[in-house]
Amino acid sequence: MVGGPANAERLKDLASIAGVRNNQLIGYGLVVGLDGSGDQTTQTPFTVQSIINMLGNLGITMPPGQTLQLKNVAAVMVTANLPPFARPGQQIDVTVSSMGNARSLKGGTLVMTPLKGADGQIYAMAQGSLAVSGAGGAAPSGGKITVNHLAAGRIPGGATVERAVQTDVGQGSVVHVELNDADFGTAQNAVDAINRLVPGSAVALDGRRIQVMAPQDPGQRVAFLGRLESLDVTPAIQAAKVIVNSRTGSVVMNQKVALQNCAVAHGSLTVTVTNEQQVSQPNPLGQGQTAVTNKGGVDIQQDGGTLFNIKGGTNLADVVKALNAVGANPLDLIAILQAMKASGALRAELEVI
Repeated sequence: MVGGPANAERLKDLASIAGVRNNQLIGYGLVVGLDGSGDQTTQTPFTVQSIINMLGNLGITMPPGQTLQLKNVAAVMVTANLPPFARPGQQIDVTVSSMGNARSLKGGTLVMTPLKGADGQIYAMAQGSLAVSGAGGAAPSGGKITVNHLAAGRIPGGATVERAVQTDVGQGSVVHVELNDADFGTAQNAVDAINRLVPGSAVALDGRRIQVMAPQDPGQRVAFLGRLESLDVTPAIQAAKVIVNSRTGSVVMNQKVALQNCAVAHGSLTVTVTNEQQVSQPNPLGQGQTAVTNKGGVDIQQDGGTLFNIKGGTNLADVVKALNAVGANPLDLIAILQAMKASGALRAELEVI
């Protein structure tokens, strides 16, 4: 048995067929049957209005000016993804999220909720019991504990598709393969792999889109696209890049990052703030009162930074070894990498997220 090329990936992992995509659905509904953990209706008037409208549709008329004090109902947003080629009668999963101030949706039941697409048309109807993976409790004194998130849950197979979305896989004898990440080298490698399967059938239109000649017969086209997605394609070597998360101090770099010879001096700045309480006692025969005063102080110390000579590295291991020689923490490393990039010593794209 002969394996695929080294570092090769399936085309379906690198690209998708144009037109084959999910569609987002959204709806507004009510969850009932909660154990006293629903919305506080005095603060969420839309929950009361929704209940009155729902009862009206069921033939129940509320007296004018009636005030409802509900505890077992919560207003929610229902979201779902309509997969490609979904047909009426199929079931899809839905996510139910609280909109008001309900403490928990655990044990609740979503009543019939229409799910609409971006065009305003109804594509599915959702209803069912929620699965909330969490628990919580509160003490009379006010203390409470919560495990996981109780304000959202899922209903597996909770929506039934009512309308299909027309999905055209290509027009005529042409289909388009779109890479997940634009890259001219990967696009050319994909074209070469497709042309080895069917000579002269593929051409790259740009760094992301590939035009492929495909059979017009639906059965033959499906079989052809199945073979197409299983092709082994070797991705092109990505550009050198360093990703820096300034909020968490995380630094990630790929294997093509390189350093040129440079010298780095990095010193630490320490700021110490003190607060000492002092008690002032009056004289034994005096008429004064005992007083408490605060005596504060601020001390700033800067440690001398040592100048490190960092040798240029041509691979990731050498780069990591050179940066570790500085002895800086991740937050300090961010500043060092930015300075290296500004000086031209860092041979990579620096992206801050």
